[in-house]
Amino acid sequence: MRSELLRLEDPGRRAFVERLAKTAFGLTVLPWLPGTARASVAPAARGHGSARAVIMLQLKGGMSHIDTFDPKEGPSKGPRGVLRTKAGFQVTEFLPETAKIADRLCVVRSMTAKVGVHESAQYLMRTGYEKRGTVVHPALGPWLQQYLGSSHPTLPSSVCVNRSAGHGNGFFPAATSPLPILDPDEGLQHARPAARDAVMDRRLGLLRALEQHATGAMADDNAKAYGEFYESALRLMKGKDLDAFDIGGEPANVRASYGDSKFGRGCLLARRLVERGVRFVEVESGGWDHHKELEDGMEEEGTQFDTAFAALLRDLEARSLLSSTLVVVATEFGRDPRINGSGRGHYPKAFSCVLAGAGVKRGHVHGATDARGAEPTDRPVTVPELHATIGWAAGVPLDKELVSPSGRPFTIGNKAKPVMEVFG
Repeated sequence: MRSELLRLEDPGRRAFVERLAKTAFGLTVLPWLPGTARASVAPAARGHGSARAVIMLQLKGGMSHIDTFDPKEGPSKGPRGVLRTKAGFQVTEFLPETAKIADRLCVVRSMTAKVGVHESAQYLMRTGYEKRGTVVHPALGPWLQQYLGSSHPTLPSSVCVNRSAGHGNGFFPAATSPLPILDPDEGLQHARPAARDAVMDRRLGLLRALEQHATGAMADDNAKAYGEFYESALRLMKGKDLDAFDIGGEPANVRASYGDSKFGRGCLLARRLVERGVRFVEVESGGWDHHKELEDGMEEEGTQFDTAFAALLRDLEARSLLSSTLVVVATEFGRDPRINGSGRGHYPKAFSCVLAGAGVKRGHVHGATDARGAEPTDRPVTVPELHATIGWAAGVPLDKELVSPSGRPFTIGNKAKPVMEVFG
């Protein structure tokens, strides 16, 4: 047993420590730790951005740009017509509520990538890097925390809603891992009441002893990272901020405005969290992989997104939060301009994303695709450039490199430049 506890770099032994920690604390919100280690980071000055918070809406499966924000005529045309917005650009009839708030949006129609496989494309959109070799890159929330520090004394700096914490802290410390909320209706599960402080303190003492035993022998930062994670978890459990995760505290009319969907409730939770000081919240919407039954799928997923997205922007604006919150609609890739049967295939060469708030131009379209929606024809934007743009808005010093445990320097957006034209 003693020799196994010392060698924490072995995945099986690391899993043993994880199971012990779960048993000791009764928590399901463990960080994602595939070989976590500390990065070497020097203090960095805050940049020029105005986004104190970022809400990233991830449309999993690949949103059809042609059937949402970049409608086309001719053979590429989808099953629905178009709506002309008061901002002057068009969206499809699947997005009637979004059309009403189009004057708050900056639509990027010229996104482009080379990755057309789901898992790899999701990794790219969450980290800004293509998956290569053995390096596991951090997602956006951990990037922001590592540059800018924690955003709140007790609440986590980043949260992911409707998914596990995969694509998490990467090579950054465990304390930067996004807190996963699998169901916004249930909020933060298994958070024990403060009345059990004595029991928890004894359990934390056991973990500290294990940490000292391990680090004394192997100088392994993984054990220390676990200790820091549980220290922060205890502060949250003892604090007054747990109610931020309870959307049941919202008035009925506010809850109804977001729609009766898991994604809508996730967007409402995101608003509550950024209002309380969480810097980065990702909300995932699944079901966008419309190889078949495109119209039915858009009727379902498109309607849920349309209702929740419009409600989120209105709610943020009503609470004077939109000017300091960057809302990003992202997806792993677009859909093929050719309709194959009743659906469209994967298509990374051209797709759309949307930005709103935090100094972004309102009622603006950046870039364009050709008549078929097949290729960007004006001001193409890569995923790393999108990440650099988000980082700039959040105040990250983009030229400041962070060094991984292997000694390699990295930057948010992989040294890409921000798209300054999207800012007013």
